[in-house]
Formats: sequence, structure tokens, C-alpha cells
Amino acid sequence: MVAFGKKLKDRQIQEWQGYYINYKLMKKKVKQYDNQIKAGSLDRRHVLKDFSRMLDNQIERIVLFMLEQQGVLASRISELNKQQESLQEQPDISKIIELRESYRDVGRDLLKLLFFVEINAIGLRKILKKFDKRFGYRFTDYYVKTRANHPYSQLQQVFKHVGLGAVVGAISRNLADLQDRQGSYLSIYDQPSLPLQDSVVDSLQAAVDRLSHSTNFLNFLAQHALIMQEEFPTPVEEQVDDQRYHFMSLILNLANTFLYMVNTYIIVPTADDYSMSLGAAATVCGIVIGAMAVAQIFSSVYFSAWSNRSYFRPLVFSSIVLFVGNIMYALAYDLKSIPVLLIGRIFCGLGSARAVNRRYISDCVPLKIRMQASAGFVSASALGMACGPALAGLLQTNFKIYKLTFNQDTLPGWLMAFAWLVYLIWLWISFREPATETEVNTGPQEPANNVENDVLENGVTQPLLLKVEDNQQDDENDQEYDESEEAPEESRQPANSIAEAYRLLTPSVKVQLLIYFMLKYAMEVLLSESSVVTTYYFSWSTGTVAIFLACLGLTVLPINVVVGSYISNMFEDRQILLVSEIMVFLGILGSFHIVSPYTVPQYVCSGLIMFVAAEVLEGVNLSLLSRVMSSRLSRGTYNGGLLSTEAGTFARVIADVTITLAGYLGQSKLLNVTLLPSLLICLASIIATCYTYNSLY
Repeated sequence: MVAFGKKLKDRQIQEWQGYYINYKLMKKKVKQYDNQIKAGSLDRRHVLKDFSRMLDNQIERIVLFMLEQQGVLASRISELNKQQESLQEQPDISKIIELRESYRDVGRDLLKLLFFVEINAIGLRKILKKFDKRFGYRFTDYYVKTRANHPYSQLQQVFKHVGLGAVVGAISRNLADLQDRQGSYLSIYDQPSLPLQDSVVDSLQAAVDRLSHSTNFLNFLAQHALIMQEEFPTPVEEQVDDQRYHFMSLILNLANTFLYMVNTYIIVPTADDYSMSLGAAATVCGIVIGAMAVAQIFSSVYFSAWSNRSYFRPLVFSSIVLFVGNIMYALAYDLKSIPVLLIGRIFCGLGSARAVNRRYISDCVPLKIRMQASAGFVSASALGMACGPALAGLLQTNFKIYKLTFNQDTLPGWLMAFAWLVYLIWLWISFREPATETEVNTGPQEPANNVENDVLENGVTQPLLLKVEDNQQDDENDQEYDESEEAPEESRQPANSIAEAYRLLTPSVKVQLLIYFMLKYAMEVLLSESSVVTTYYFSWSTGTVAIFLACLGLTVLPINVVVGSYISNMFEDRQILLVSEIMVFLGILGSFHIVSPYTVPQYVCSGLIMFVAAEVLEGVNLSLLSRVMSSRLSRGTYNGGLLSTEAGTFARVIADVTITLAGYLGQSKLLNVTLLPSLLICLASIIATCYTYNSLY
């Protein structure tokens, strides 16, 4: 892995070399401060003051040069506008074509400036992170808040780039005016949704999107999906994404995600009743629900590997297996067979294609809309989680056709089998298999003189400063303070096994995975045993349980709106993380049956607190996880998304097994016995969080 200083040097535009952030100097200065503090010749207050002044000088040089270049571009556009006005009086096709090319030249130079701003912002983020890590001081928060909110802030120029946006608008408008004169008097301002077919404008818009990225809410939602990206993808990779993308194929992947989540939760309100109707104990519902999660542990791996070669065939296989699994689940009632019921649920788990859905978004969706697609993945999951129990509540009927029984226990299976059959037909008709990267790269070769423009038009591909993913491998290389050292090519390859992926996990990543395990365990216990617990204590009907679970599922998106748009702007992620863990702990503690009678308000309020806090915790935890995980886990079979999926699935399996085993002690003890492990795991995660981040910061 090449250190960031080496990357920065290689990607600099030579004629602007003196205006980039002096990353090498600042990194050596941090090391010098560290040595002086250890020697006792310098105190921290002096270090903070001196380093702040140095950063101010660096940013001032960058911003003044950026403003100077904006002025040059504005002057060139102004001259071209005069030429355009004269052409309106005496149109000349050859001169119009020449003028359009001149505007494009200005656009290409603007791309250089956008690239300049972005790479400097990444350098600022990295040096601030390095300072915090070495001195255990949250200098980044202090520096960004004091500078960004000041009325004379120069840092705002880097964040907001308002002037650059105006230049982009001027180029886009004039190119649109010159593009096609067929009697239309409408401008781009009259039809903002009408796309302008010009490669330079498309590249400018993509570059601005990468700087602005998206709203906080979309960013927060997308981090739930843990669809990781490399910090410096190549321009070729971005071109490949555009050529492989197909909108309907993306919709089909999101539909697969939605249907699978409906399939997971539609049986929860009736699983205990179904188990008893087949002669088993009500608590066997834990095994019935968990059988799907057990199979998913294995299916996630082979689907992830399969998606290296194809996306269409895994989705077809998934649909067929889920169709068969749901048929078996429904037939188990008339066959009076618990084994058939469990095998049906195992088949459903073997059809879990969430790894394929993630990989499609990561590999085939263009960077400019990948954030929205990732947010769509999470929204589809949340909607499916809410719709599953709600549908179960509506299927309260009982009739027979020939020898087949259709009631509240079997209808979820028949309904989902029909849904997967319809989905399979839709998939077969509409899905387009993306071309492999080899096929894309063997297309027509562009002339050599266009290569430089292509690089500038694509640029780097991540949002600015604090929103860019932390590359753990780069940071480790940076600590050596050797700009010239370069690791072998193999060190940038994806992990080839679970063991190798595990070795890439740092202590902080392991803590994040522990937190993810804890919250999935706690949520699974709450959801899976809800029908048994509420029937025993409150005599709730299946419909009432379904409404309760649907209401819990419907809180997911509103909570994400609040956290993503407001709370994440007011507090640090690590503060939200710790508070959320404590709230989960309190929710679990409040759910224990200690004082009789056990009331509905106690159960509902404690469950709601635990579930909502776990949802907040999941978003923040995956946000932090995506930042600290090695970039080698962003691609390949054994990627970061697979690791998080396996951790969460394993937690669900253990939770469901715990419910079934606790059932042997009697339903009166089920609630407390299943909550105790949740409480202990939550306490362990809080201690691990405090210890890990206190040692790092």
C-alpha cells in the first residue's frame, strides 16, 4: 500500500506544485512536536497554537490560489460570452463549434481546479487525524468548528466551493445554449431536469457531486449498508461502473432485498402458534426463526464468491430456492412435520442474496449515485422489516382448497412463494448481466492525447475532509514517515480467505464488530420471542403482536432521519455510539420481569427504547466501521460487508438457539433467561468501547 504522501506527490499538477498542502512538512512537524513533548522542552498549549497557525497558513495559500484560478476562469468565460453575443447577430457554424470547444477547454481546466481542492481536503483530513492520534487530543473538532463557523472563514471555501459552483453553472449554461439551436427559447434554468448531453458537463457535475457528495441523511442511511469504497479508485474503475450500470437491474436488486426482509419477519408473529400446531413447544419458534439465519451464514459466503463471476445467475438461484423453501414451509402444516418446516426455513436462508445485492451496488452502480443506491438498500430492508409482520397480521383467515390448508400459519409461506415466483419472472425478463471488467476494458481504445483529460474529468472519488473513509493501511504506512517506500502490489489485493480478512482487522474494528453482534443479538431476542412473551403475560392475539412488530419496524426510517440530519451534526459519532449503547443497556434492564405484575407499558416502553437505541447504534457503528476498516476489504469475496453480515447473522443464530433452550426452563423464566446474555454482552461492549477509544484518543 502506497503511503498518502506518495499518492499526493504523484497526483499533483506540476505547474501548481507550490500551492498544495505541504503534507510531508506537516507530518515531520507532528513527529517533532511529539519528540519535544516527550523531552519536556515543549508544552501542549504551545503545540496547539503553533500547529493551528501552520494549518491556517497552509489553508490560506490553498484558498488564495483557488480564488486566483477562479478569477482566471471567470475572465476566460467572460471573453467567450462576448464572442457568443457577436455570433448571435451573425451565426457561423464553424465558429460556433470552435466556441463550444473553447468552453470545453475552460471546463477541463475547472476540473483540474476541482481535483486540486479535493486532494488538498483529503490531505487536511489526514494530517488532522494523525495529530489527534499521536497526541490523544481532539484537535480536529476544535479546529474545524472554530474555523468553519467564523465569518471570515477560509476553510468554508474548501467546504462550500460556492465560487466554483458558479463557474460550473456558467459553463453548463453556455454549452447548453450552443448545443442545439432548433427554435427553442428555453434555457437550463427553465428545464433543470433536462440533461445536457456533453461529456465535459457530465464530468463537472460528477466532480461537484463528489465534493458535495449528498445530504447527511443519505450519507447516514448509506453507511447502514456498509458498501465500502476505496479512497483512490482509478478513473478506469469509474468508467467501468458507468458502462456496467443498468437502472432496472438495480431496482431488481433492491426488490430482492425488500422481499427477503419480508420473508424473514412475516413468520415471527405466528411461529409459536405454528410450532404448537405441529405438536412442539411454543419456544421451538426460536429454532424455526433461527434456521433461516443458520443457513444464511453459509449462503453469504458462496453468494459473495459467486458474484465475482455473475449477478444474474445467483439471483435466479436465490429466487428458486426461496420459492421452494416457502412452499415447504406452507406444506409442513398438512404434512404434520416439524422437519419439513425447518428444512423449508433452511432453504429460505440458503437463498439469501444480500451479499449479491451489496456487491452489485458496490461494483456496478456509478459513484455519482452510489450513495443514493446504498440508502435505497437500507430503506428497502427497513420497509421489508415493517411490512413482514404487518402482512402476517392481515392473513387472519382459515380455509381449504382440496387438501391444502390456508390459515394464519401457512399463508405467509404461500404468499411469499407467489411473490418469489413473480419476482423470478420479472428478473428473467428485465435483468441485464453487467459486462465483466475485462470485456469493458477491451472496448475501443481512446487516443493517447485524451488520457490526461479523462483522468482530470474523473478525478478522485470520495467526499471531502471528515467524510472521506479512513484508510487504515495508509495511516500505518504514514507512521513510518518514509514517503518513498512502496509496498508490493499484492498488499493492495482483496483478502483471499476469512482468516486473512480477520488478520486485517484492527482492535477498533473488532470492537465495532462486537457492538454489531451485541445489537443484533438484543434485537433478535426482542423480535423472535415477542409472540411467546406477549401471549404468556398479556394474552395478545397474533394481530396485536403483528401491529407491535410493524410499529417497531416503522420507527427505523424516522429515527435515521433524525440522527442523520440533526444529531450527527451536533455530536461526535463516538459520543452517539456510547450513549446509544447505554440506552440499549437501560432498555434491556427495564425489560426484566422483577416486580409483579409484569405490565404492557413496561414491556412496550423498554422494548421501544432498546429497539430505537439499537437502530441508532447500528447506523453510527457501521459509519465508524466503514471508516476504520482496511481498504483491502472494500472488494473481493471476503469484504467488509460480508464480515458484518456474518457477525450479525451469527448473533441472530445464537439468540434464536438461546430462546429455544430457555424454553425448557418454562415460559415463566423465558424472558429473564434470554435477556441476561443480552445484558452481559451489552455491558462488555460498553467496557470495550470505553477502553478502546480512551487508548486511541
